[in-house]
Amino acid sequence: MAALNDDLPPLNRRAWLRGLAGLALSLLIAAIAVAVLLRAVKRLDILHVVSIAQATDTKIIVLASALIALSYASLTLYDFFALRTIGRNDIPFRAAALGSFASYPIAHGIGAVALISPLIRYRMYAPYKLGAIDIANISFLTGLTFWLGNLTALGLSLMIDPDAFGWVEYWPPTLNRLIAAALLCGVLAFVIWSWPGRRSRRWPVRLPSGPTVLLQIGVGLFDLCTAALAMYVLIPAELGIDATRLMAVFIAATLLGFASHAPAGIGLFDATILLGLGGDDQEGLLVALLVFRVLYHLLPFVLSLALFGSVELRRSWCTIPKPIRSGSST
Repeated sequence: MAALNDDLPPLNRRAWLRGLAGLALSLLIAAIAVAVLLRAVKRLDILHVVSIAQATDTKIIVLASALIALSYASLTLYDFFALRTIGRNDIPFRAAALGSFASYPIAHGIGAVALISPLIRYRMYAPYKLGAIDIANISFLTGLTFWLGNLTALGLSLMIDPDAFGWVEYWPPTLNRLIAAALLCGVLAFVIWSWPGRRSRRWPVRLPSGPTVLLQIGVGLFDLCTAALAMYVLIPAELGIDATRLMAVFIAATLLGFASHAPAGIGLFDATILLGLGGDDQEGLLVALLVFRVLYHLLPFVLSLALFGSVELRRSWCTIPKPIRSGSST
């Protein structure tokens, strides 16, 4: 019997090996993150953590919830701008908001954003006859908004607070300044390059023009800043964590969690937050992290599942043929 690799064409075999290597790297990163997280949690008094959580001021939770709601509201603009960029001005904002809110929390919660998000968008935009290429373009453009906002925010935060990663050994502030300058120059170069609006020869989509790119950066910054502020207000004031430091660590945790492909970045996001912001007393920080997880990841995940399920159920109900009543004989 021929070996499995012999049955695969060279191109498919290379793609299969790249996919396998990416999966192995993701699993390795996730395993290291979970090990670091477990090591940090073992030193904590869980009963004390629970008592701190129960004593958390309701007003703080309400404020954090409002900031998270603003963050998710800005997510609706991701799809809205993407639809306008590909020329689908006929699709209303309401549909873009539903497509965005249904796709992001579910895909991020499951941990396969590149796979799950296009599938959900395809179903949500089914009444508007968007093809596979359109959905791929929307996914690319929304991802572009995400990365532009995150990289800009990371560059600005590192420029303001170059000591943000001082907890990492052999990571000097000068390196942070160089990284910040490189990120901001890269974003600026992309804005200048895209200003007249360009169309890829290989991909039938018009890339966003410079003004739209600036709007994407603004939306991405607003989304990220409101989410980070929600985390900030949940952290006890006595820990003395600076807002700019939290922003840099929060962005790094978000990007690392996204790269790990773990559900909601679990493990790597939490370990980065605890290592980057925690000191001798991490119990208050762990409480803030747990509450943030519930407000930012768990509740939107449940709501988006309910939304997606209700839309699918309604459409299925509407497509059921109604019985034909026989007319009375005369």
